Amino acid sequence: MGERVGAATTAPLHTYREAADWINGLIPFGIRPGLDRIEALMEKLGHPHRRLKFVHVAGTNGKGSTCAFLTQVLMQSGYTVGTFTSPYITKFTNRFQYNNEDIPEEMLLELSNRLHPLVKEIAATDLGSPTMFEVSTALAILYFAEECVPDIVVWETGMGGRMDVTNIVHPVLSVITNVGMDHTDVLGDTLTQIATEKAGIIKSGVPVVSCVTQPEVIQVIREKAAECRTTLYLAGEQFTYERTGDVESYQSFHFKGPFREMDIEIAMKGEHQIDNAAGAMMALEVLRQYMAFVMDKEDMLKGFRETFWAGRMEEISTSPRIILDGAHNPEGAQMLSKSLSLHYEYKHLNLMMGMLSNKHHESYLEHILPIVDTLILTEPDFRKKMDASALQEIVERLKHSHGKPGLQIMVEPNWNNALELLKSQTEADDLAVVSGTLYLIADVRAALLGQTDSEKGW
Repeated sequence: MGERVGAATTAPLHTYREAADWINGLIPFGIRPGLDRIEALMEKLGHPHRRLKFVHVAGTNGKGSTCAFLTQVLMQSGYTVGTFTSPYITKFTNRFQYNNEDIPEEMLLELSNRLHPLVKEIAATDLGSPTMFEVSTALAILYFAEECVPDIVVWETGMGGRMDVTNIVHPVLSVITNVGMDHTDVLGDTLTQIATEKAGIIKSGVPVVSCVTQPEVIQVIREKAAECRTTLYLAGEQFTYERTGDVESYQSFHFKGPFREMDIEIAMKGEHQIDNAAGAMMALEVLRQYMAFVMDKEDMLKGFRETFWAGRMEEISTSPRIILDGAHNPEGAQMLSKSLSLHYEYKHLNLMMGMLSNKHHESYLEHILPIVDTLILTEPDFRKKMDASALQEIVERLKHSHGKPGLQIMVEPNWNNALELLKSQTEADDLAVVSGTLYLIADVRAALLGQTDSEKGW
């Protein structure tokens, strides 16, 4: 450490803010699938990722929640846990957590200064500049391998799997939560193509757990697992689970796996969270059974009960009642629609939504419009936002076939004003929901909680 402190005087980055801005400033280099640049970075650093145990989590929805369940249960069982997730909902440091605590700002600055000259070296080659996500991934690996050294790292993919930067690691276990239509511009526009990308995280001899349901997706994952000569634990086959009801503020479900059965309670709302918790439970059972992880049943149950993940069916205000949910694709909208009727009673449902422009939102609206009484269309404060008027055009086209009779549509591009409009429209026995891109959820959440240092981003 002594050498690094002395070198800090000549470091190119002087504050946390400068470091975060430098990394985010690499965004214009885009999302460039491929592992060449991250491999070059790891080589320059001495391959630190090879010293860590990873659980690699991919999927269209539910990755973050699954990572949260895994982290909480492992911590409750006495293990130290690194967690790498995206996008972040409050602050850039959220992505890099050790035992649920963000990386300290000064540590992020120090590691950024170590990476800065290496990024410049690679940028000067034919490989081109490493991207924001590549540098963030390298920073996470450095933090976990050299600074806090957790017993295990819960490692979420950014997008897809096969060509995702996070796929540089060789995990002890892979998890694929589900597969749906998202990021079709990068991953392909059929479920089979998207499943092939997600299945790219399956490695030779590394067991894989999955809750996928569609026959064509199951086939892709089954074939990839067979090709890699590894064991697949598939929901509905090697393990099963069923919702058993509500106990006070918890959802309960019965899990039956190859090693034991258990009744589990979770505080996270939404039936889809039972899918995520069951997948996490199967993953934990594999760690326990084959990798010598010691997890007491009571600790596991406590970990599941105490898991929380911001912006997922999160009741953020009681007067008026406001729910935040980052559903931004068709599957997410379907889950949200189902979950609201499962957990809440209300007279009118008022929905405020804002989206990014890189998606087709027809399918999302087809799932959500049938339950909405008042729809407020707004825009996230983000460079790739979709104009509220463009969303309105889609809604107007779909409202006769999918909207409730008397659906009221309002357009307010400024999300701050839209939030005030949502509050004023929501009576005591109504329910307000803010949904869409997490960039919008992050801002609304910070506003409602009075957080002044909130950042947001991918």
